Amino acid sequence: MKKLFSLSLTTGILCGVWILIGNALNIPTWIGFAGCTAFFAAGGCSDNGLLKALFSTLSGVLWAVVIFQFSNYFPSEYSSATLTAIVTFFMCIQGGIKLFAFIPGTFIGSFSTFAAGGRWEQVIPGLILGVALGFLCDYSGTKLASVVTIKSDSKSSIH
Repeated sequence: MKKLFSLSLTTGILCGVWILIGNALNIPTWIGFAGCTAFFAAGGCSDNGLLKALFSTLSGVLWAVVIFQFSNYFPSEYSSATLTAIVTFFMCIQGGIKLFAFIPGTFIGSFSTFAAGGRWEQVIPGLILGVALGFLCDYSGTKLASVVTIKSDSKSSIH
């Protein structure tokens, strides 16, 4: 079985399961898919994507909360623009820290928090579970492909 087929099969099954879990936990399921996307974009299992996606997306949530909090104190359009510029600078500069270097993940965490209306209490578990979902999809697809390949290789050596 080809790795792509195995990965597609396990990802399809696990994403369907995620819908049930997310709904049961009252977490908007799209947040989990954002975390899953961050995992794969960060390199997946092959490039330590789990830690890179996890740390970067959660830092993005923190940055969004900072913007929300300070926007309450400085509600004008100009102060919001200035605050966004400052926070965006720091979101990018954190790329100098290895665990936070996946800046697209930081933006995924931030925009997910904004899209959820600042409800970080839903975003954090959704992103964590989503990153875990990505890991499980990648790991299970790779494992399935190797098990099936080993079995099919051993069959062909018998004949």
